[in-house]
Amino acid sequence: MAAENVERKLTTVLCADVAGYSRLMDGDEEATLATLSDYREAFKGLIDRHRGNLVNTAGDSVLADFPSVVEAVQCAVEVQQELGGRNADLPDGRRMDFRIGINVGDVMVKGGDLFGEGINVAARLQEIAQPGGICVSGTVYDQVRNKLTLGFEFLGQRAVKNIAEEVPVYRLQTGVEVAVEAESQRARHSRARHSRGKPSRAGGHGGTSGKSVEEQAQRQVVRLRRFYRTLTWYGCLIGFLFFINMLTSPFSWWWYWPALGLGIPVTFHALSTFSLVDRLLGHDWEERKFEEVKSKLEREG
Repeated sequence: MAAENVERKLTTVLCADVAGYSRLMDGDEEATLATLSDYREAFKGLIDRHRGNLVNTAGDSVLADFPSVVEAVQCAVEVQQELGGRNADLPDGRRMDFRIGINVGDVMVKGGDLFGEGINVAARLQEIAQPGGICVSGTVYDQVRNKLTLGFEFLGQRAVKNIAEEVPVYRLQTGVEVAVEAESQRARHSRARHSRGKPSRAGGHGGTSGKSVEEQAQRQVVRLRRFYRTLTWYGCLIGFLFFINMLTSPFSWWWYWPALGLGIPVTFHALSTFSLVDRLLGHDWEERKFEEVKSKLEREG
């Protein structure tokens, strides 16, 4: 890439894709492409309204950039609300839910395309987002938290491929992703009722869809994170009780009695959590565990 043909700029990058796109195409290619075209037109209209630039629409993706962080986030919220309303008119199995990631970063511009680390981070945020949901980087959160009346949930630090430092991730609480999750649960319960008593068939269209695999893997990783947080607090509490025991009555040990009582719910929490995972940990354990659980669910499906 010749340096004289490359422009650099600081911009807000929005990446989006369709959750479970392969499943939708397997079910009905023509209907899926028609819905995708319709939804992209709505997407583009909202990008234009918020002074953004539509960069690319390869496959089922949407890539856009905005000069304003606030406008980018407002656009994403309106997109999910608009498409959520349109999905209400579709059958459960034909819903088309986008996942959106937003990041602020330095990018390279060549021939109308964008390149660079800022794009990679936005793409990773998009992968973390729930169907119908929006995830933003810590930089975006810092810029909009006092400017928009929106709720945010901190999801922790996440590893991003080819980037040394982990990225703080926030989920934007629009209410749309909650509706998507409830709809997915109803669909799974319906499938479970109809499948009772029926033999399994290899090669059929049953099993776990791409969207439900993402959701299940994400929920299991969240359970892991909560357990390790609980375990940390329990360890700190034991240390505190031991310290108080040493100060008040060093020749009469009593600290382990309350510690045992408090350990009972922690034990049940551990039994519940470790039925899903192994003991593999590391600085990027959450990232690796998400991919491992997702792959396992896909194989079982």
